[in-house]
Amino acid sequence: MAGAAAEERRLATVVAGWQGRPVLVVGDAMLDEWRFAESERLCREAPAPVLTLRRRISAAGGAANTAVNVAALGGRAALVAPVGADVAGDELHDCLDRAGVWDRTVGHPGRPTPVKRRMLAGNQILLREDSGDPEDPLDDDGVARLLTALHCATEELRAVAAGQPPTLVVCDYGLGALPSAVRAWLVANRDRYATVALDAHDLADWRGLNPTVVTPSFAEATRLLARAAAGFNGGHRGAARGATAGHLHLDHLADPADGPSELVVGAAPGGAGEREPGSPHPTSGAPAAEHAGGVAGPTGEPTPGEERVALTGDGLSVTGTGVTVNAAAGAGVDRAVLAESRLDELREHTGADVVAVTLDTEGAVVGGADGEPRRSHSTPVPASHAVGAGDAYLAAMTLALAAEASLPTAAQLAQLAATITVSDTGTCVCRQEDLLDALGSGREEAGRPTQVGAEELTAIVAEHRRAGRSIVFTNGCFDVLHPGHVRYLTQARALGDLLVVAVNSDGSVRRLKGPDRPVNPVEDRAALLAALECVDHVVVFEEDSPAKLIEAVRPDVYVKGGDYPPEMVPEAPLVRRLGGQVRTLGYVPDRSTSAIIDRIRSHPVVPPVNEGRPA
Repeated sequence: MAGAAAEERRLATVVAGWQGRPVLVVGDAMLDEWRFAESERLCREAPAPVLTLRRRISAAGGAANTAVNVAALGGRAALVAPVGADVAGDELHDCLDRAGVWDRTVGHPGRPTPVKRRMLAGNQILLREDSGDPEDPLDDDGVARLLTALHCATEELRAVAAGQPPTLVVCDYGLGALPSAVRAWLVANRDRYATVALDAHDLADWRGLNPTVVTPSFAEATRLLARAAAGFNGGHRGAARGATAGHLHLDHLADPADGPSELVVGAAPGGAGEREPGSPHPTSGAPAAEHAGGVAGPTGEPTPGEERVALTGDGLSVTGTGVTVNAAAGAGVDRAVLAESRLDELREHTGADVVAVTLDTEGAVVGGADGEPRRSHSTPVPASHAVGAGDAYLAAMTLALAAEASLPTAAQLAQLAATITVSDTGTCVCRQEDLLDALGSGREEAGRPTQVGAEELTAIVAEHRRAGRSIVFTNGCFDVLHPGHVRYLTQARALGDLLVVAVNSDGSVRRLKGPDRPVNPVEDRAALLAALECVDHVVVFEEDSPAKLIEAVRPDVYVKGGDYPPEMVPEAPLVRRLGGQVRTLGYVPDRSTSAIIDRIRSHPVVPPVNEGRPA
C-alpha cells in the first residue's frame, strides 16, 4: 500500500509539473452538438420514433476539444484553426472562451464550420448528421492568414514561457484545415517547438515533421503500413518485414471522413509488396508513386479509390489501399499483439520518437526508442460515452512528455485521462482535478465551504471554469424546503457540472413575499440547501434581483422554476447577453411553500390537556 501511495504521489507531481505549460494546437476544429430527446410513440408515416427535444448541448470537437482538454488539464492552450463565420462558429468561440483556451482561430466567411450533430433518445444515439464540406479548400488569403496566426501564436506562447519554445499539437482529420502550404510551414519551422505531437488520419502527409509522438488509431496505423508495403519495392529495407506473402495485413471498413474505426485482419496475398513503380493500383488503376532513387514509398495523397473498400463476390475479402485482405483468415488475432509487432516500422515511417497506437476500448500500445512495448488497458463503455476520449489521451500524453516525464509515466497518465472521461454521454473532457482525484491526490473538496460569500464565489467559479466545468445557477427564497425543491435542484444540477444556488436574504424575502415571511431565517435556509448532495455552493444576496450575481458568475445555464416559457424570465436577456442559456423546470404539483404554510395555518390548534386540574 505504501508503494502504491508513493507511485500516486509521483504521478501527481508530474501532473502538477505541467501546470501552465504553453501548448499550440493547430488543425481541424469542429462543433459537437448533442440533442437529447424523448420518444413515447411511433409516427404514422413510417416506423420511426416521434422525438421531443428536451436538451441541447454544444461542445468543442476535433482540434478544439484537444485544446479544451489541454486547458482543463492545466496547460495554457492556444488554438489556431479555420472557423466559419456562422452560428456554429459563434458557438465554438463560446466553448473555447468558457474553457479558457486562447482563441486564435481564423474566420473564413465562405467556409462553414464543421458540425457533428447527434440525436439521442434514452442515451442511445439514433442518428448523426455531419455538416461542413471537407472538399471546400482554403483560398490563398485564408492560407496566408492561417500562417500569420501560427507565427503570432507561437511567439505569444514563447513570450509567456520566458523565451522557451512551446509545445505543438497537430490534429489533422482530413477536413481541409491543414493544406500543403500549412504542412510545409510546420515542417520547416519544426525547431521552433520543443515537443511535437501528431494525430492524423493520414500519417503519410507528415513525413519530415519528425514528431515527438504520434497517436494513430489502430486503423490509421495499419493504413500507413499497408500503403507503405504496397508502395515499397523489394529493395527497401522494410519489404522483408512488411511485404512478404502471407504476412498479416489490415484494412479499415469505416468512412475516412469520420476516422477509421473498424478493421478486418487477414493474410495479404502475394504481390502486395511487389508492385513496381508505375504499375496500376489494383482498385483504382492509378500508377504507383515514384520517388528519388527509384524507391517507392507511402504517398502523401491517397490514390483515387484508396479511401474506400469494397466487398468482393465471395463475401469474405475486401480491397483497398492496394492490398486485398481476407476477413476470415485473421479471426482471433489480437490487435494489441499485432500492433506491438509493428511499432518499430511505425516509428520508422513516421519519424516519431514515440508511437502510441490506440485500441478504443482495449486501451493502447506504446513504443519508444528503447524498443520495449508498453500496454495500457481501458474499460469498455458505450460508444456515446467515448466521443473525444482520444483527445483527452492526446492532451495528457503531450503534456506529460513536454514535462519530461518518462514514457511509461506518460502512457499511464494518458490512459487514465482517457478512461476517467467516459462515464457519461457527451464529448469527453478530462480536468486536472479529476485526474488528481483518480490518483488519490486531488484537493479536498470538504475543505472548501459550501456556503460562500459573493467574492469567494466569483473566485471559485473562475477556477472551475478554467478547468472546463459548466456552471448552473438558480435563485429563490427556499423558505420551507420540500420535495418539490429537491427535485427541482436535482434536475438543475444535471444540466451542468456545478450548481450554484443564490438565496434571498430575509429582508429581500419580506419585500417580495410580505411581512410574515420568511418562516425560516436565511441561516437555516442556506444550511439546509448546503446539505443537499446536488448543491455545490450557496450564496446569499440582499437585492430583490440576482442580476449582480449573474453578472459575476456568468452562468452557462440559468434555471428557474415554473410553467412559463424561458422568454418570460426577467433575467433571461441578461443571461443570454452573457452567453448563457435559460431553462425553466416545472414544479411538483401540490408541493409549494405557500401550500405548506396554508395547510399549517388551517390546521386546528388543540390546547394542551392539564392532567393535574380537576374536571
